[in-house]
Amino acid sequence: MIDILQSIVAFIVALGVLITFHEFGHYWIARRCDVKILRFSIGFGRTIYKRTFGEDKTEFVIAALPLGGYVKMLDEREGDVKEEDLPRSFNYKPLWQRFAIVSAGPIFNFIFAIFAYWIVFVIGVNGLKPFIGDVEPLSISSRAGLVSGQEIISINNVKTPTWSTVVDALVNYTVNADVININVIDSEGVEQNAQIDLSEISIDEMAEGKLLEALGLSVIKLKLAAIIGEILPGGAAERSGLLQNDEIISVDGGAVTSWGEWVAIIRKSPDQMLELAVLRGGLTMTIEIIPERLELENEIIGRIGAGAYRPDGWFESYFTLEAYSVPYAFIKASKKTWEMSVLTLRVLGKMLVGEASVKNLSGPISIAKYAGQSAGIGLVAFLSFMAIVSVSLGVLNLLPVPLLDGGHLMYYLVELVIGKPVSEAMQILGQQVGLVLLLGLMSIAIFNDITRLFG
Repeated sequence: MIDILQSIVAFIVALGVLITFHEFGHYWIARRCDVKILRFSIGFGRTIYKRTFGEDKTEFVIAALPLGGYVKMLDEREGDVKEEDLPRSFNYKPLWQRFAIVSAGPIFNFIFAIFAYWIVFVIGVNGLKPFIGDVEPLSISSRAGLVSGQEIISINNVKTPTWSTVVDALVNYTVNADVININVIDSEGVEQNAQIDLSEISIDEMAEGKLLEALGLSVIKLKLAAIIGEILPGGAAERSGLLQNDEIISVDGGAVTSWGEWVAIIRKSPDQMLELAVLRGGLTMTIEIIPERLELENEIIGRIGAGAYRPDGWFESYFTLEAYSVPYAFIKASKKTWEMSVLTLRVLGKMLVGEASVKNLSGPISIAKYAGQSAGIGLVAFLSFMAIVSVSLGVLNLLPVPLLDGGHLMYYLVELVIGKPVSEAMQILGQQVGLVLLLGLMSIAIFNDITRLFG
């Protein structure tokens, strides 16, 4: 229940911020062009909050359905306009100003993404170094000569300090079906170059999070001894008598060789008595423990309130902080926003020609789930999530579909070519077509959400 509430709150916060930023782009440029603003609304439907401000008595509104927003401007096509107000009417403005006002919303989405990524790169992201785990025999990676234990240091001469940067690079090159050069280094410092043809990987495998699996690669499994390093007050571990530096040798007679095995046993044993063989100070003793029951969104697990012992330098051996100076972080953020924009367009293009499945579309349920998960991880993850969604909103709004900003921009380009505005009848027809397209896409996305939820 808590996970669901977290997802709902995170979804509303993320969408509220992104919609506000998008609509503020329209509002700000319209004000610069001296267009009279009648209403600035976050959300649709019933008004929850309303306030009037400024000389124009502009209404600021928060509405019940937080799935969009709008800026209502004075426009002769939508109602009577006083003679003295005509110069401030949107439809009376020159073409370049109308173009700037409409395009400002998506542009502000890209600006927000740059800002969010900039903060992320300044704060820094702790990531797992890209050590290769298992390599499947006869797989793409195996044929390229990659072996377990190597560290991926660059792809196409771009450094890859973490697995996250490796996956980002692989995703971008997979969409292009490129042949890439991967530089790796082994534990003895010997470097090797491998070529991998990504045309063998489908877009759907990539979108489903199976990219590494398709390559025959896996992330290295970090092995820690099952030694208690931390005990939380009031937990099952403390009540059972476990102490720091105790090593778990076996559970109910079954040998335990790593912390991962120990955690797996605890998670699947809520409210069950477990008999532990524990090594303490060179002596073996028996301890009984009952893991507490913890209800998550989709499962019930056990926990005891204990953490692993990590030798000095262990964390630094496997993890690194990817952080940059303020100026360079801005460059990285701008580049990342551009790459994500191009990637989004290419994936949409692949869907259009049937090279990628529409099953990859996500609707509000999936977005809310990802919002909650990222918020639960922390600020950096939540900002990264918001940046991705902001880029998607920017790209989608620029598509030449009537009802979207891109549809209006398309009309303005036609007006520029033919020397007069597109007829009202043609615009109404376009809106009807656009509505059908958008409802169709939304229906597919929601169907995908429901399928993922119950599938």
